[in-house]
Amino acid sequence: MEFKDQVVIVTGGSRGIGAAICRELAAGGARVVVNYNRSADAAVALAEAIGGLAVCADVSTTEGCEHLAQQAEALGPLAGLVNNAGITQDGLTMRMKDEAWDEVMRINAGSAFRMSRAVLPVLAKQRGGAIVNIASVSAIRGNPGQANYAASKAAVVGLTRSLAREMARRQVRVNAVAPGFIATDMTDALTEQQRDSATKAVPLGRIGQPTEIAPAVRFLLGPASAYITGQVLIIDGGLSV
Repeated sequence: MEFKDQVVIVTGGSRGIGAAICRELAAGGARVVVNYNRSADAAVALAEAIGGLAVCADVSTTEGCEHLAQQAEALGPLAGLVNNAGITQDGLTMRMKDEAWDEVMRINAGSAFRMSRAVLPVLAKQRGGAIVNIASVSAIRGNPGQANYAASKAAVVGLTRSLAREMARRQVRVNAVAPGFIATDMTDALTEQQRDSATKAVPLGRIGQPTEIAPAVRFLLGPASAYITGQVLIIDGGLSV
C-alpha cells in the first residue's frame, strides 16, 4: 500500500492500458483520478469499482489540464501523474493530411506537456512525487504508416528526459514506459492478417496485455524506484531488440 491516502492522476484512464494502470495503482492504496474525455460510462464504472474519482477533461487543452489538476488536488496529497492519453491516425506520410499530424501531436505530446505543467508546481512545492509518461516502442524504432504517432511519442521521450533534468533538484522524478504491441481497442480493430504479422515480429511470439504494463508504471511512481529518473522502460516482448 505504498500510495495509501495519496492521489494519482491517470489521463485517458477509462480503457485499455489506462484502465489497467488505474486498477494497479488502486491496489497500491492510491486514490486514483480517472480522467476521460468521451468514455463517461466506462470511466465512472471503473472509478466506482476502485474507489476513485472520474473527471471529464480534455487534456489537450490548458483549461482541461488545469481543471483536472484542481479536482485531484482537492482529494488529498498528490503522489503523481500518469500521462497516458493518446490517439492514432495512421497513414502513409505522403498521403497524410495536416490535420492528422496536428491532432496526434496535440493530443499525444501536447497533453503530456500541458498536464505535467499543471501539476509540477504542486509536486515541486512538496519536494516529491513522480510523473510517468506512456510513450511507445514506435518512438524507438519507428513504424511504417505511423510517422505522426511515432513522432509524437518520440516527443514524449524528449519531454520526459528534459523534465527529469529540470525537476531533479526538487526531488520530482520523471520517467517513461514504452509499450510494444499491446492488446487494446486499437489492436482489436486490426484484421486477423495484420495481427498475425505483428505477432510474428515479436520475439516472445505473442501480444502483450495491459496488465503487463501497469506494474511497471506502479514501480516507477513508487518509492522502490526512488533513484530512477529520466529513463525509458521498454516493454515490448523483445520487438525493439
